[in-house]
Amino acid sequence: MNRILSILVLGLVLTACAQTDNSSGEQEQVLDELDPNRENKIQNTSNLDDKLGYVNYTKDQLEQDSEIQHEATIDRVKMADMIARLILRNEGFNRVATLVTDEEVLIAYDRDEGLDQKIAADIASDTAFSVMPGFYHIYVSDNETLIQDIQSLHNSSTQNKDYDNTLDQIISQMKKSPQGVDHDKEGMERLGHN
Repeated sequence: MNRILSILVLGLVLTACAQTDNSSGEQEQVLDELDPNRENKIQNTSNLDDKLGYVNYTKDQLEQDSEIQHEATIDRVKMADMIARLILRNEGFNRVATLVTDEEVLIAYDRDEGLDQKIAADIASDTAFSVMPGFYHIYVSDNETLIQDIQSLHNSSTQNKDYDNTLDQIISQMKKSPQGVDHDKEGMERLGHN
């Protein structure tokens, strides 16, 4: 009888230990999932757009010396692609060329005559403004010849400043077209700087 009782007690102790190991494993899994430094390897990339973006840092987690050197980066090609696609979802746009530099967004487009020039400029500039950080200067134009001019810069680099003259010429041509909503002015008004 003592032997059976001992086996039962040993069985209960092992079961309890297994439960404790399992719950600590779950805690480690949750902590691992919340660790912003772990590499996020999502098995099913079709759900990537459904995932929320979340990180949680403490000052101690960040190496302060390297954090001072940390720069935020933007995939300019993806931003240009997103802006062009979003603009083309609106009625009246037939073709959109978008160039994103380190400080500017240039958008040239072909529009239907039924789409008012100022409304088209508002749509194009609003779209870029909603996607890009606020320090970007946004220039838009319905001058179709500028599409090729923008395209001529697509292989340029922000490190190679030889393209600055061409960029400045394109921007000066774009400014001859309606530029849409003045987001710089709106932003200043929202901040109370009239």
